[in-house]
Amino acid sequence: MEPITLTRRDLLALAASTTAVAGVLGGGTALAAPASSKALPAGELDRFVRAYMAAMNSPALTLGLASAEGPIRASTYGYTDLGTKQPATPQHLFEIGSISKSFVGVMVLQLHQEGKVDLHKSILHYLPWLAMENDYGEVTVHHLLTHSSGMPGDAPVFPLAAGQRPKQGFKPGAHFHYSNWGYDVLGRLIETLDQRSWNAALSQRILAPLGMTSTTTIIDSAMRTRLAQSYVPLHGDRPYPRHGALAVAGPLTVTTAAGCIASTPEDMARYMQMFLNRGAGPNSRILSEESFKLFSTPHIPADEFGPGASYGYGLAVDKLDGRTRLRHTGGMVSFMSALQIDLDAGFGAFASVNAQLGYRPNPVVEYALRLLHARKEGKALPPAPPADDSLSVAQPQDYAGVYTAADGRKVEVRAAADRLVMNVNGKDSPLQQAGGGAFIADHASFALYPLVFSRAQQGEGQAAENPATSPVTELIYGPDAYTRSGHTAPAPVAATPELEVYAGQYYTENPWGGGTRVVLRRGRLWLEGVSPLTPVGDGLFRVGEDWSPEVIEFSNPVAGGMQLLTFSGMQMKRIPE
Repeated sequence: MEPITLTRRDLLALAASTTAVAGVLGGGTALAAPASSKALPAGELDRFVRAYMAAMNSPALTLGLASAEGPIRASTYGYTDLGTKQPATPQHLFEIGSISKSFVGVMVLQLHQEGKVDLHKSILHYLPWLAMENDYGEVTVHHLLTHSSGMPGDAPVFPLAAGQRPKQGFKPGAHFHYSNWGYDVLGRLIETLDQRSWNAALSQRILAPLGMTSTTTIIDSAMRTRLAQSYVPLHGDRPYPRHGALAVAGPLTVTTAAGCIASTPEDMARYMQMFLNRGAGPNSRILSEESFKLFSTPHIPADEFGPGASYGYGLAVDKLDGRTRLRHTGGMVSFMSALQIDLDAGFGAFASVNAQLGYRPNPVVEYALRLLHARKEGKALPPAPPADDSLSVAQPQDYAGVYTAADGRKVEVRAAADRLVMNVNGKDSPLQQAGGGAFIADHASFALYPLVFSRAQQGEGQAAENPATSPVTELIYGPDAYTRSGHTAPAPVAATPELEVYAGQYYTENPWGGGTRVVLRRGRLWLEGVSPLTPVGDGLFRVGEDWSPEVIEFSNPVAGGMQLLTFSGMQMKRIPE
């Protein structure tokens, strides 16, 4: 298997690592809009949204569209309460997650315009109290804005203990590694240099000038009555299959700048309008032309946002049909969002779903942009994308065969048309794609981990020279490796009792963590069975790539097992399996 680096936010998504089934749908509500709204083929868009929600099990979806002239449409579909069938409305707040980072980038550039911050000066110059170990080089404001600081993704800004200071994993600027920690730090920078709270700075610098009167600056109890009710998978300790049960999400408080904003579709349309006018608000500039150019410059490759994508200062930058696009997604405990702005065509789209089911509504906003552009250019409308089908597999015959574990257990995988079926003890279970080459089986014996088909490699943890064409040799499931018929299993690995104390199930009541499992397979520890753990100290392990700053620390050995797992500052306790 190739190394997979999991962050704390990946663990949350892993519990919802596939999409799910449809809910009952309501209708859209349109705004009074500028002349550009006539470019909107509303019927085509509404039909696609309803089909998309039916395929993806979106309880509700909110949608905001904008042009440089202003908001085009604010629409809602589905229910904010599945039990009472209460419809969602354009007045409901949806948590936008990491799209909040674009607000941070805008405010840092405003401070730069005012001469209060040098983007290429060390963050410790401005925040000398910041707890961090930067052995690979100093971290500048630019590094934080571009997720290239080398620091972990989700470490707390204020560590729980002095010995838990976040540590760098690589030289700043060498890699893109998404870091909520970095944007939380930038929020503290804004408060320090602006000499007022995050709430006041955000409200006065962006929200008020743009007329975003419904947006909240933090997620807390005071705004909860305006927030759409949201949903999470019933089981938070395993991959989420389609048709899986949902549960109402509990209350959440988020005050850190990396993802604390909740908004409405109309407010988000006003926000996008500012970018479509290259930083100009309705009455004054929010960003200067020079600052907008810095904001939208592709500073560092960021494949996490798709092939060819780069990251600017709070939004990713790539191309849509050859046109420059700014984009970002947001994932919260129980909301998933997407924002895309087609700078060349002059349109923006934002959508959010009130559930954490492992996907972002990118297809909705992307199709909306294509419809708007086609109508503006007087061209034929593009066909709606096909409904997502998690059961459809490209070249399923690549995986077909009988797979045998070291103890003789067997599973059979059959290809049928574009489907894969796994047979275990005479029972057929369809395999659902879960992204990244992983699958999920609707089978009680294979419910806890994703199934990963491993292709011929030079060694476990090292990619093959031609991974796309190499034959599939193994089926990996948590602690087990099943060898495909016609291939030879690797030589047995000697027992490693010194590692057995780390393997087990760990849990936290923190909604961002839930549960995780550490397994021992062939003499190596794996997080969730897919991300290798490499020892780097006493009870300390690196997660994934050899340059990854993500680390796990185990502590409190009792009765032959570690009792605590600390991942990016979040403690999880061992529980019985």
